[in-house]
Amino acid sequence: MRIIITQNTTLDGRIEMLDDWFDPQAQDEELSAELMRQSANEDVLLLGRQTFEDFRGYWPLQTDDTTGVAEHLNQVDKRVVSTTLTEPDWQNSTVISQDPLRAVEALREEPGRDVILTGSITLAHALIGADLVDEYRMFTYPVWQGRGRGFFPEDTRPRLQLLDSKSFVSGVVYSAYSPQQ
Repeated sequence: MRIIITQNTTLDGRIEMLDDWFDPQAQDEELSAELMRQSANEDVLLLGRQTFEDFRGYWPLQTDDTTGVAEHLNQVDKRVVSTTLTEPDWQNSTVISQDPLRAVEALREEPGRDVILTGSITLAHALIGADLVDEYRMFTYPVWQGRGRGFFPEDTRPRLQLLDSKSFVSGVVYSAYSPQQ
């Protein structure tokens, strides 16, 4: 399987949402369609504990979601990396309590399509540092936050090759990159 990090980011590359610039329900139709297109290739959703708890506290409660995101997240195989969480309490969820890098390496060797990691900044940075990422997907929102953790760890200077790019009427720009070897 391919390991893909998908993040919502600001123009200044910040993924840590310290300001109110992202609303998961406020997507234009084209952007929602792109998200669902990508989700169709997702075999596993990989999350850190905090992002998992944020998702679990929000998405299962969205009974009037017309985007399909809530239904997809309820059904997809979710793996949460945590040393403290023992019961995930969300259908199709498994806790990874051992070394997350080894677990991701093992996932990478399994047959299948995509393992998508979103949010989960500490875990994302660990995977980037261990060179375990096959593709980076960025949904860049037209805001400048000026603070917070970025897509890449501070000491990382990746060389990337553009795979795909699209803009949406909302001003969001999607870009996908592969690491250059």
